[in-house]
Amino acid sequence: MIIDCQSHVFPRAYAELLTLNSNSLRARRVDDGVYLINYGDAQRFRLDLDSYSVDRKLRDMDASGLDMSVISVNIPSPDMLDPDLASEGARVCNDALAELCAGHPDRFVGLASLPLNDVPAAIAELDRAVDELDLRGVFLPSHVNGAPLDAPQFEAFYAHVAGRGVPLVLHPTVPVWGEAIKEHSMIPMVGFMVDTSFAMLRLILGGVMERHPTLKVLHPHVGGVLPYLMGRVVEQTEVKRRGRDHITQSPRETYKRVYLDLVSPDPLAIRYAYDFAGADRLLFGSDHPWVGIDAILDIVKALPAPPADKDKMLAGNAMRLFRIT
Repeated sequence: MIIDCQSHVFPRAYAELLTLNSNSLRARRVDDGVYLINYGDAQRFRLDLDSYSVDRKLRDMDASGLDMSVISVNIPSPDMLDPDLASEGARVCNDALAELCAGHPDRFVGLASLPLNDVPAAIAELDRAVDELDLRGVFLPSHVNGAPLDAPQFEAFYAHVAGRGVPLVLHPTVPVWGEAIKEHSMIPMVGFMVDTSFAMLRLILGGVMERHPTLKVLHPHVGGVLPYLMGRVVEQTEVKRRGRDHITQSPRETYKRVYLDLVSPDPLAIRYAYDFAGADRLLFGSDHPWVGIDAILDIVKALPAPPADKDKMLAGNAMRLFRIT
C-alpha cells in the first residue's frame, strides 16, 4: 500500500472568496478557473483550478500506484483573510474536502483548514471538522498571518489539539521576510524550506512541544533545513545555554517526536532524512500537483532500506498518524 501524505486541492468557492479579500493578500480572476494571487509585493502565484482537478489527481495516483492521498487546501490559508472572511473561508475549504473524501472514501482523507487568527473560532471549526466532517488533521501554516507559531495567543489551541490527538501538518506560506528574497524565485525555492524550519524550531524553543507532550506534528519537505542544522541548534542550547528560556530538554530529543515527510526530489536529502530520523518518523509525500509523484516515489522505492522500513514510510506511518484503516 502507498499513501501520499502531502497532496493538494483548491475549491472553486474558496478561490472566489479570495477575490473579496481587501488586505495585502489580493486575488483576482483572470480567466475561467484561473486566478492571480498576490502576497503584497513579495510574491505572486498563478492559480489554475484545472491543476487541482479531482480527475487529474485520481488519474495521476493510479498511474503511480498510489492507494490513497491525504489532501489539504493549498495556500493561502484562511487566517490570511480579512477577519470577516476567515471563518467562512475555513468552512468552505472543509466542506469541500469532506464532500471529496465522502465521494472517494477509499482514496482520500482530509486535513482541516482553520481561521487561526481567531483561536476560539479555530477551535470550534476544528471540532466541527473532526466530529462532523471526519477530517483527520490540521493544516498549519508556518506563521499565522505574521504571528509566530509559539505566540501566547495560540496556547489554548495547542492544548485543545493535543487533547484531541489530532496531528498538525506544517506547511509553508510566504515568509514575513519574503521581501528580502523575492528576486530569482527564491521564496518558493528556498524561503519556504527555511520558514517552516523556523516555525518548527519555534514550537520547540518556545516550549510548545514540551508543554504539550502528546502533540503530534508533521514537518514537511524532509524537515526543511532543520535536520541538517540540528547539531548547531543543540550546541547552542546545550553547550552555550542559549535559547533555553522555555525548554528543559535538548531540542534533538524533542524533535524525535516529530514526523517528517519525504517531499524532496533529491536522493541525497531523502537518504539523509532516513539516516537522521529513522523509518518510524518518515512519511511519503509528493506535493501533488506541483511535483510529479514518481519524482519522489522512485527515490523512496530505491532507498537502500529493508522492506519493512519502506512499508512504514510508504504507508504504515501515515495509516497510524491519520487513522487510516
